[in-house]
Amino acid sequence: MKELIIAPSVLAADFSNMSEALGTITASGASWLHLDVMDGRFVPNLTFGPKMVADLRKKSSLFFDAHLMTIEPESLLDSFVQAGIDACTFHHEAVIHAHSLIERIHANGIKAGISIVPSTGIAVLEELLPFLDIVLIMTVNPGFGGQKMIPRCLDKIKKLADARTKNGYHYKISVDGGINTETAPLAINAGADILVMGSAFFDATDKFKLVNSLTM
Repeated sequence: MKELIIAPSVLAADFSNMSEALGTITASGASWLHLDVMDGRFVPNLTFGPKMVADLRKKSSLFFDAHLMTIEPESLLDSFVQAGIDACTFHHEAVIHAHSLIERIHANGIKAGISIVPSTGIAVLEELLPFLDIVLIMTVNPGFGGQKMIPRCLDKIKKLADARTKNGYHYKISVDGGINTETAPLAINAGADILVMGSAFFDATDKFKLVNSLTM
């Protein structure tokens, strides 16, 4: 049975008390932290930059996956690497030379991921799949937490899982958007390896029970 990774998103945390959020995530048994970096241009919202990530890094040994929902993510890579991220996931829609950026990410000794929004099909990723560690499927239109999953996006996960098996690729499939106790099983059954959870995680009364119920 494959290992399922739960990656709570700090987008849904209380930004005025991030130390407590980190403690809560660690105590829940989740091993990844999803960092939604938004620039107000690629998506209609602003979040935080590398300084906050660097400050969080000092207080946590969690796996940091930076999801750059920004234009020109290549210009931000170095600063987030220096901040201490373990993986950098950028959007296919935001770059021209995606393969080059993947190589730059790997050259920095971290994992490389790519993401697509709901309106983008997986066909655009065909030539990149052999080089990726993470493929992140957005199941909502990015920018704000608390949205409902777009069920049609689950088909992309199934196709990516089939392509991985057929070709012997090694990437993990991540899903982000509307993941809760009802939709998580749908994503898992489709082939997801990583579940990004925002509101459903931080609103849960018993976060350890939530994570345990999904990973056992």
